[in-house]
Amino acid sequence: MRIAFLDPGAAYRELKPEIDTAIARVLDSGWYILGPEVDAFEAEWATYCGADHAVGVANGLDALTLALRALGVGAGDEVIVPSNTYIATWLAVSAVGATPVPVEPDPDTHNIDPARIGAAITPRTRVLLVVHLYGQPADLDPILALARAHDLAVVEDAAQAHGAAYKGRRIGAHGDIVCWSFYPGKNLGAMGDGGAITTNRADLADKVRMLRNYGSHKKYVNEIQGVNSRLDPIQAAVLRVKLAHLDTWTARRRNMAQAYKAGLAGQDLTLPHVPEWADPVWHLFVVRSTRRDALQAQMTTAGIGTLIHYPIPPHMQTAYAHLNFDPQDFPIAQKLADEVLSLPIGPHLTGSDMGRVIMAGSA
Repeated sequence: MRIAFLDPGAAYRELKPEIDTAIARVLDSGWYILGPEVDAFEAEWATYCGADHAVGVANGLDALTLALRALGVGAGDEVIVPSNTYIATWLAVSAVGATPVPVEPDPDTHNIDPARIGAAITPRTRVLLVVHLYGQPADLDPILALARAHDLAVVEDAAQAHGAAYKGRRIGAHGDIVCWSFYPGKNLGAMGDGGAITTNRADLADKVRMLRNYGSHKKYVNEIQGVNSRLDPIQAAVLRVKLAHLDTWTARRRNMAQAYKAGLAGQDLTLPHVPEWADPVWHLFVVRSTRRDALQAQMTTAGIGTLIHYPIPPHMQTAYAHLNFDPQDFPIAQKLADEVLSLPIGPHLTGSDMGRVIMAGSA
């Protein structure tokens, strides 16, 4: 029997009565844009993240784009981004007319290397955009110190880090604004697209609230040029149900990660490295192998789904050909793209499933 890399429907099957009730509540209410369901989720998500404010938007890319707009980033500005990330991080920078400036990752954690950021800062730099990749927090303290020293804002892309903690404090308000995706495959996933920002800055929360709703606080009164990017109340209702189970699912992921580490120790693989100050939520379990393609084929033959996060670094995507990067301008990101492989680690994976994955990875 095949083991899927991801089964988004498993969460629905586990929580079907609760989710069906929540959706019916919204349908019965007649309130289908923003409203009390979205307000309630925003309050609950802010509390969970330890933030003063949360604002729901249509998706994770919009969360990043609106965060940058709220900070006033635009044409002529530069935003420092990881060279090793999903392209959405870069696309948000481009969407506001700014230029992404890549910085290489720490080869051990795959997150942006704080020691390399300083050399990339120029007079045009406005924001340090940090990604908490695979569900593991980046090393925030030195990044925040750099930002303070250069009068820069810090935006966090936490699309994979729901519930992750840095030095004992949950991700949610370390930087100026934190951006979330609730894509169905995320640790906290909707049944469609969804996103949010969290922040301790009331001014940024207020700006994003206006931007997501045509630049308006009051119907037909438009204070700024905004967009239509509102979290759907049905998705908010689903997220409220799932949020109550998120910590349980995270505990399952953590147990799986430990089982994988123990079972795959001693193999010709580089296993994930977790610094002592990080408390990851294991959105992905990413191994490295110099024979990655053969390993993936081996897994496929054994009926195990795997994915590569990510096979083409942003600097080598055709979308960014105009920046004229060479493959070896960012050799660490390129090497990771050639070696990484993500193993199944959803919270509904069974012990026997994990045993099969370990056996296939040890063959």
